Amino acid sequence: MSNDLYIYYRVAASNAQQFNSAAAAMQAGLSQQHRIVSALKRRPETEDDRHTWMEVYASVPPDFAQVVEQAAAQHGLARFIDGPRHTEFFVNISSCA
Repeated sequence: MSNDLYIYYRVAASNAQQFNSAAAAMQAGLSQQHRIVSALKRRPETEDDRHTWMEVYASVPPDFAQVVEQAAAQHGLARFIDGPRHTEFFVNISSCA
C-alpha cells in the first residue's frame, strides 16, 4: 500500500501571496528531487483573518514527513504559519476485494 501525506495549518490572509510563493517553490523542489506528485491547497474562506492551507504528497515513504519538515525549514515557511503544522498519513485502499 502507498501512503499519502497531508499537512495542514493556518496562515494569515495578509501573508497568503508570500506564503504561496515560498511553499510552491518548496514543493517544486521536493517533487523534482524525489519524483513525487505534490499539491498545495487552501480553503476559500477565512476564519479570524486566516486561511487553512494543506500540502499533499502522493505515494511517499513513511519517513517523508521528516523530508518535508527539513524542506519547510530551509524555505522559511514557519515565519508565515500561525500555530502547529498537523501531519497525517492516509493509505490507498483497493476497491477490489
